[in-house]
Amino acid sequence: MYILGISCFYHDSAAALIKDGRLICAAEEERFSRKKHDFNFPQKALDFCLEFAQIKTEDLSFVVFHEKPFRKFERILKTIIQAYPRSSSVFAEAMKNWLMEKLWIKDIIKEHLNISSEKILFVDHHLAHAASAFLLSPFEESAILTIDGVGEWATAALGTAKGNSICLLKQIEFPHSLGLLYSAFTAFLGFEVNEGEYKVMGMAPYGKPVFYDKIITNLINIHEDGSFELNMDYFAFHYSTQKSYSKKFEQLFGKPRPLESRFFTADTEFPVYFGEKPSDYEQGCLENQHYANIAASIQKVLEDIILKQATCLYKLTGHKKLCIAGGVALNSTANARLLQEGPFEELFIQPAPGDSGAAIGAAAYVYNSVLGNKRTFIMEDSYLGKAYSNEQIRIFLENKKVKFQYIPKDDTLIRATIDAIIDGKIAGWFQGRFEWGPRALGNRSILADPRNPGIKDIINSKIKFREPFRPFAPVILEEELENFFEIKNLYHGLVKYFGKKTGVPILLNTSFNLKGEPIVNSPENAYNTFIESGLDMLVLGSFIIEKENHEKTN
Repeated sequence: MYILGISCFYHDSAAALIKDGRLICAAEEERFSRKKHDFNFPQKALDFCLEFAQIKTEDLSFVVFHEKPFRKFERILKTIIQAYPRSSSVFAEAMKNWLMEKLWIKDIIKEHLNISSEKILFVDHHLAHAASAFLLSPFEESAILTIDGVGEWATAALGTAKGNSICLLKQIEFPHSLGLLYSAFTAFLGFEVNEGEYKVMGMAPYGKPVFYDKIITNLINIHEDGSFELNMDYFAFHYSTQKSYSKKFEQLFGKPRPLESRFFTADTEFPVYFGEKPSDYEQGCLENQHYANIAASIQKVLEDIILKQATCLYKLTGHKKLCIAGGVALNSTANARLLQEGPFEELFIQPAPGDSGAAIGAAAYVYNSVLGNKRTFIMEDSYLGKAYSNEQIRIFLENKKVKFQYIPKDDTLIRATIDAIIDGKIAGWFQGRFEWGPRALGNRSILADPRNPGIKDIINSKIKFREPFRPFAPVILEEELENFFEIKNLYHGLVKYFGKKTGVPILLNTSFNLKGEPIVNSPENAYNTFIESGLDMLVLGSFIIEKENHEKTN
């Protein structure tokens, strides 16, 4: 039995395929279209899934959409009516988008896949989120917490699950949304909504939560159980397509930070790639510190509410394990605090907890919960995307007339890569199937030596072309892993060899992409990123390309 899950038409469109209860492939449309956060119908991702499984559309038992469009449209219409006439622009936009396309999902799926209506199913958005976490987790039973901007009506849900059954017990409804609250601050701080929330999280450590009381006194009324109401006088997302916060918001926090303006404080210093320090450097530090303090404040509000909700959920269910989903689950700082201070002993968060991950949840919910099939699959890795063979890579390199070194032995390839990294080089690492979700987890990564104190600025300025405050993740060797699992993993061997050579079993890891672009998918994407950035070397499968050798040969 094949069940295809689809999410699209808001952001991060994706397709995922389940075969007899086992998730065999999943991909976001952006990896193929190269359009960041692509929201269009995921035709390319869908085609990949069918190609991977070597099936045709007639082999699909069901196609499941990740929300119920008519219920969502009902919410939009009611919200427009309540906010009229301020919402007149939203009405015009909604009519254009929904009456022309979004409302007719079943017809769109039928047209693209040429399947009967009886095979097309719909799942509530937050139920799809919940299923994407619990049904793929190793837990037989757990509590469930989902938090995002908004689905049909729900913006958060608390529930419980056991076996293949999921029950959502409570929910918070639009316009009261933790995700939309955080997004309003994202826009105020000069970042793009649904894209820059993680930048706010990255900015927060450079500030202090001095505006915390101002937020919880004016903007939001928080209850002991973690439920809350927003003071809608400070927001505009319910009646505007252009702004998410109101003039009253600006009166409380000051003028918004200019879009994508340079960020520096006394703590970040002034990166050399910004050029010469401006004459008003100290004033700039003070202004940016103000914004960093706002970021720290909303981050603390988010964390405190999540902790309150988790505590309530623990008391409500008695479960010691928790599954989390929804876009807010990408806030890793909040997740770490929840694990350290919260009441639950174990957490499970699948790698794409946002809207793209709901495609998996929709398919899994139908297979396990609707059809009643026993759970047999546990998501133990995120390598669900497309792979490219060494032969495909060779053909690409030869067609491009690129000089390369072919190293067929894995251990030799690892040693060559690590020796170059120890020598100060920064490597693009491209292996196997690309990862599911927005983060680099070892198959599409940029790697560097974390012992170099200047490496952060080098990568931000010469490779990623992004803000100096943006953090990087360490990839850390867990030696005990080998005592419990059979490991045949190039990435594990890479970190292990680096640790052997340096005494530090940690590599700096960041996603293999440039600012504003999706993580690379194909050898061509990887090579183009290599050429357009300050990367020193590129490891494509078993092939190594050095920057000084990238020019075309005669």
